[in-house]
Amino acid sequence: MASKSITSLQVEIFGATYRVRGEQDGERLQELAEIVDRKMRDIGGQLPSVPDSGKIAVLAALNLADDLLQCQQQQEGERTEIMETVSALTEELGQALEA
Repeated sequence: MASKSITSLQVEIFGATYRVRGEQDGERLQELAEIVDRKMRDIGGQLPSVPDSGKIAVLAALNLADDLLQCQQQQEGERTEIMETVSALTEELGQALEA
């Protein structure tokens, strides 16, 4: 079994520098860090009375989790719709072949 390559790089999130490691390539890790940074800056801009970056990070995590859950629910709805369409088309095809 081949071992996975680990990438390590420094990223800046909400003014702090972090050393991150992951199995993704450096560009992917940087993109993920930029998404988190952007979400934290958006929330920090909307809530200037919350100076605690830890609280802003939790709010950003909740927002990102909500985004993820919405995407998963949308995909599940689309998957169900596709299965219903496949089933209907299979039935129509079966009827056409019997005729």
